[in-house]
Amino acid sequence: MLVRVRSKEGTFRIEIDPNDDISVLGNKIASHLGTDPSTVRISDKPNLTGEFISNLSEGSIDKFKIRHGDLIYVTFEEAVDSNQMKETTKSTTSVKQDSVDDFLEKQDGLIKRQRDPKFCKHASKGMCDYCMPLEPYDSNYLTENRIKHMSFHAYLRKINKQNKQNVKFIPPLEEPDFHVKTKCTGGHASWPAGICTKCQPSAVTLQPQQYRMVDHIEFSVSSLINEFINYWRATGTQRFGYLYGRYESYPDVPLGVKAVVEAIYEPPQDDKVDGLSLTLPWDNEQLIDEVAVNCGLVKVGMIYTDLIDDGSGLGKVICKRHIDSYFLSSQECCFSAAMQIKHKAHSKWSVSGVFDSRFVTCVVTGNENGDIDVSAYQVSNTCSAMVSADIIEPSVDPGVMRVKESTSKRYVPEVFYKYKNEYGVNVQESAKPCFPVEYLLVNLTHGFPTDPNPLFTSTNFPIENRDKVKKQSLNSLHNHLGLGEGGNVHVDKVSDFHLLTYIKESGLLDENGFLTLVRLALSHEEKDAIQLAQSTGWQTLVTIMKESDHLPNGSGGSSSYGGIGSSTSSATEWSCRHCTFTNIPSVVNCEMCGLPKDG
Repeated sequence: MLVRVRSKEGTFRIEIDPNDDISVLGNKIASHLGTDPSTVRISDKPNLTGEFISNLSEGSIDKFKIRHGDLIYVTFEEAVDSNQMKETTKSTTSVKQDSVDDFLEKQDGLIKRQRDPKFCKHASKGMCDYCMPLEPYDSNYLTENRIKHMSFHAYLRKINKQNKQNVKFIPPLEEPDFHVKTKCTGGHASWPAGICTKCQPSAVTLQPQQYRMVDHIEFSVSSLINEFINYWRATGTQRFGYLYGRYESYPDVPLGVKAVVEAIYEPPQDDKVDGLSLTLPWDNEQLIDEVAVNCGLVKVGMIYTDLIDDGSGLGKVICKRHIDSYFLSSQECCFSAAMQIKHKAHSKWSVSGVFDSRFVTCVVTGNENGDIDVSAYQVSNTCSAMVSADIIEPSVDPGVMRVKESTSKRYVPEVFYKYKNEYGVNVQESAKPCFPVEYLLVNLTHGFPTDPNPLFTSTNFPIENRDKVKKQSLNSLHNHLGLGEGGNVHVDKVSDFHLLTYIKESGLLDENGFLTLVRLALSHEEKDAIQLAQSTGWQTLVTIMKESDHLPNGSGGSSSYGGIGSSTSSATEWSCRHCTFTNIPSVVNCEMCGLPKDG
């Protein structure tokens, strides 16, 4: 006889003999669904959990009054292959999170409240509903304190508590994915020849993100921003930089995280009055990241200017970004999403080991008063997923994002967004062909510490890639250090991130010497200065700097770094007696240190 079976995978038929044992039916259903027979439950009514077939007493199909043509309802748990199980285990045990995540997971996160003199009727050591601690995701507390997005760890506590009430285990976080699944078990041809509800991405409903990965950006000292803006003041052109720092807990937000910025590195760029162009990644990006790691820092975000003088001569700028225009343009949203995809945050709560990103975007622009101000943002996890799936693209209107059309190479699901109409009623509308970028933004706060204690104390060394203002060179390095007798180092002079990256790129110090230099830049201790001054690599660097300082302008001031190749045979090349760099025969002065061939 034939029995109809309905599950979340659809309806199918099972051929079975009435005299077969009930376990045979269970095995055939499990085989068709590709799952473990012990997880199969059956019921004669829909929307009921049913009984495990494996728990039913032995007996024939006929004994359970299952007849030809009957419809039974089945629920089951999908089988997890060994690779997915290994990946899940890895995500919960061996994923190396940021130290701030490990710290916050150990905190209770409860918001302490004082005894209310009006409503608390108990003794001083008692507790009631008016004074008991609140959960870190309490909506009333967040609203009263104008916290638009709860912190990531507060959000994590919220979903974990909800899950504990509903199921026996805590499922890991999962990022949205709007790609079509290529390996579908629906029995049809692969997309674009065929598609079903199992392999097509679900519809996207845009709404403000509940949480934010970073709550606050703290610039360790105000001179970081001032020096960054000074380039625009000197040239009138825009500027881009990477933010290097670390993540710490932020007590002003329950279980909050702040990004502490210690340095801004400016990569090679073509800056203009109305914008700039970049080539990313640039050649030495990995080298700069290594210097940051040596200093205990990571890349936490990016910053760029969007400044236009208002012509009043009062130092005021035009306010371009406001509530009636845009805060972050659609093109900038896509750029931020691409950078967040590149810099994922590691999390043991995710199956893949990563979830969202802590990469922030800062814009230096004019506020409503015409003053220069900093605005900080991230884009939502949904925005990153849509950019990854090539669903959206910038439009001509900077305040509007455009939804792309489906093609044979790109499937675009339905996209909706909700808003309140003129009658105060929530209305859902299709986001095609476009929608406001505000649905993709996550706002962050920013500021400076009350008592600054920056990691780097020197700010006088020229900043990289600023040839229009002041170029880095061996001459400027020698003048900045102001070396004493025997190459003795002033402990505060080397505490500059731009100086460290310049020396690292030049290759004039070996690895041990450079690590000693970094240790001195961070510790400011005299013993490290003595150790550095006595090292062979430092003595060589001092000699090169002193000799270059006496050369005519233009010979010792330039510095071309390693990697300059030549097709000339090694027999006609010459090695510099100062730094041992191999030069091509037509060069009179060394391309590495700038010193003369015969000097």
